[in-house]
This record gives sequence, C-alpha cells and structure tokens, in this order.
Amino acid sequence: MTESGLEDQLLDLVVLMERPDLSAQNIELIQAGNNFKIQLGELEADLLYRLAHAEGDILDDIELVENLEKSKMLSVEINEKMEIMKVTQAEIKNASEAYRPAANRGALVFFLMNELYMIHSFYRFSLDSYLIVVKRAIDIVAAEMAPKKKELAEGEEEEEPEEEEPESGEEESKEKGGMSPRTLKIRVEALTESITYQGFNYTRRGTFGRHKLLVATLLCLRILIRKGLL
Repeated sequence: MTESGLEDQLLDLVVLMERPDLSAQNIELIQAGNNFKIQLGELEADLLYRLAHAEGDILDDIELVENLEKSKMLSVEINEKMEIMKVTQAEIKNASEAYRPAANRGALVFFLMNELYMIHSFYRFSLDSYLIVVKRAIDIVAAEMAPKKKELAEGEEEEEPEEEEPESGEEESKEKGGMSPRTLKIRVEALTESITYQGFNYTRRGTFGRHKLLVATLLCLRILIRKGLL
C-alpha cells in the first residue's frame, strides 16, 4: 500500500468516527447511484428488446409508444437525480477533506514505523494493530473535547458581534456539522496531535532503549519536512 492509499483509508476512518452522518449519507448515495445505473441498464435493455421484436410500423403500436414515453420520462428523472447526487457527493467530499491533515499525519507515522526494520530486523508493525491505535487516539480526543464544546460555542457567541458576518457556506457548515470553521480547525489539530502521540507511544514501547531517541528525532524531522519548515 502506498502512503497516499493509507492516507485515504485513514481519512475514511476519521470521518466515520468524527462525522458518522457524512459516512452514512455517502453510503446511501453510493447505493442510490448503483440502483440508478441498474435501472438505466434495465430500461435500455427493455427498449432494445421491444424495438427488436416490434412487428409492422412502430408508430402503430400504441403500447410500445407509451412504454417508450414512460421509459424516456423515467430516464430523464433518473439522470436529474444522479446530477443532484453528484453535487451532494462533492459537498460531502469537501466536508471530509477538512480532516485530511489528521489522516496525513497518521500515514506519515505508520510509514516511519514501517521503515524501522532498516535499523533492526526485529521491528515489524501490523497495519491492523496501528488502525486500533488510531481509533484510540480519536476516542481520546472525543472524550477530552466533549466538555469543551459548550465553552467553545459560548466563546464564539461572545465574539460574534466583533466578527464580520459569516459567509453562507460557513453558516451551513456550522449547522450541518455542529462545528464552526474555528472549532473544526481546533478539533482537527487535536486529532492530528493525538494520532501523532499515540502512534509514537505505540512505536516507542516496541523499540530498544537505544533507539527511542532516534525514532523521536526521525518523527520530528519528517513532520518538519512535511510542513515545509525544514
């Protein structure tokens, strides 16, 4: 698996745990899209069959003409629904992308772990075990930030008169996700930090004492390089 592939997998995991509403909606849209494609395929097959077995002048076959009209209307309706679905999927993807920094950091940590065998052949790490670590890191943030949600919301309400009117997109994001852009940014930063620490802690427990500082240094350097600070 490539680092970008793991990053996408971790993004799906983070969104599933942080925004189950988006994950559920995305699954529903995928299923609906598949159903639409099946219906369109069945319509095309039915039309071809009727046209192939039509006898005489097609225009004289009232039943066939009526079925053609119904099929055309249904096809137009399905295409319209599919266009709406594409727009909704794009909105879901944009909302999910806000959590990518956390997924990106998670992939960075795992690929660092995965290369430690070059230091010692003893170091082998399982992706399945690492995913459990990432889940725990997300749960920790959820538990720690739950009491702070109200405080953050109150703080934002107090600052509202001094701030400019939020754009319509920001208002919609706050209503749907339950978090303003500011709160979401804080949340993602907390997730990134938690995944980094829990991932390092998991790795540290499985390394020799003489290698712990080396692993910490490598992790710090890779983070600085990824941020463009080094």
